Amino acid sequence: MITIRYVTKEDKKFWFELDKHLSDEEFEKKVRDKQGYVLLEDNEPAGILRYNLFWDNTPFCTMLYIRKERQKSGYGRSLMKYWEDDMKRLGYGMVLTSTREDEEAQHFYRKLGYTDCGSLNITYPGFEQPLELILGKGL
Repeated sequence: MITIRYVTKEDKKFWFELDKHLSDEEFEKKVRDKQGYVLLEDNEPAGILRYNLFWDNTPFCTMLYIRKERQKSGYGRSLMKYWEDDMKRLGYGMVLTSTREDEEAQHFYRKLGYTDCGSLNITYPGFEQPLELILGKGL
């Protein structure tokens, strides 16, 4: 049985097992502002989702990660649906996410109804990366 809930301070150790990009200060903000979720399978943490507000008014999923041994089990789909429903409940009409063009996640998001709505091409020395695809979905 899976459950999904907002991230709490008690989730910090598990959170940082999956999320190597967030600072301690930003983690505290995710807890405070309820901008992160933990998916539990039989009360054991199995995945996370975090977001922020793009343009200060549009929810943007910045991290979705399911433990490797539990991937391909529908948990990512469940977390996205939970987040989308929560964003709709909060009054938002659209959500965004992104993934690099060389990652498989773009196919996952498209199966969930997301469509391409832009890209980000970073070529500055020291910050180069593959094209970042931005995908959106109306709620």
